[in-house]
Amino acid sequence: MPLPRTRLRALVVALTALAITTSGAVAAHAAPSESELKKQIDQASQKLEDVTETYNKTRLDLKKTKADAVKLTASLKPAQAALAQASAKMSTIATSQYITGRVGPMTVLLSGKQGELLDRMGYLEQITRANQADIDTYTETTQTFAQKQAALKTTEQKQQLQIKELDAQKTKIKKDLQKLYDMREAAYGSATEDTGSYTGKIPQIAGSAGKAVAFAFKQVGKPYGYGDAGPDSYDCSGLTMAAWAAAGKSLPHNAAAQKGAVRMFSDKSQLQPGDLVFYRGGGHVAIYVGDGKIIDAPSAGRDVLYRTINIMTPDSPGYGRVS
Repeated sequence: MPLPRTRLRALVVALTALAITTSGAVAAHAAPSESELKKQIDQASQKLEDVTETYNKTRLDLKKTKADAVKLTASLKPAQAALAQASAKMSTIATSQYITGRVGPMTVLLSGKQGELLDRMGYLEQITRANQADIDTYTETTQTFAQKQAALKTTEQKQQLQIKELDAQKTKIKKDLQKLYDMREAAYGSATEDTGSYTGKIPQIAGSAGKAVAFAFKQVGKPYGYGDAGPDSYDCSGLTMAAWAAAGKSLPHNAAAQKGAVRMFSDKSQLQPGDLVFYRGGGHVAIYVGDGKIIDAPSAGRDVLYRTINIMTPDSPGYGRVS
């Protein structure tokens, strides 16, 4: 059934506003067909999901940077202790030389009995070596301390840049979300393909995979939320991460990173409930729940869905098993 004329006009405005964030501009004078509308919405959804997954990856990078900064700060403590010890030794050497006067080789060699000459020469050499060792330690420790301080400063600067990048990504995602909501409202009215919670029978699956699948079924009908991993809303990788966390397994909050964290395989016939299905080069991830069905958080404006695995062709290899 064709869309009402008033709704089509509103849709044209929404699509035109979104042209800068999608892969194709929409002419203001031509109303799109329903098939073209679906294509535009799918393109916008995928682009928004890509931005969301980039945001998730940046958050992972920032978390690692913070951990590195903590380790680096802790590593300065031994350097500071070594520096204090070396400084104390240098102070002792300086004080001793001030009180006794600078001891030169000729003073030692010409004093005392001639028969003790070799002993006195050996003693002098020991003093010289000990003092030089303390000086070397002082110099090396000071340099190490300065290098670690510089490294810490660089890490902190990197962290600040990542924080700014996150803020910029958040702003862009919020704008894209609103535009996508406007597109869906113009196309479908207030209905946004909400499915409600799953009321069917949850399959009984043994082991940790069963726990992950059962958790996923209970999330069906909850809204999409960028960067979210529950309990009230999810993005795609947030849902699969939370499902497997319920089974006691840890996955990163990023679809591409999850692809690198599981054992990948390409034979669809090997799929088992609990396996992950990756689409669009790791841009989207879902959890397989058996009988050719997946559960996933599709995109902004849509709820977590229980649907066919054939939403798009998975990459090859497009399947991963959590171990």
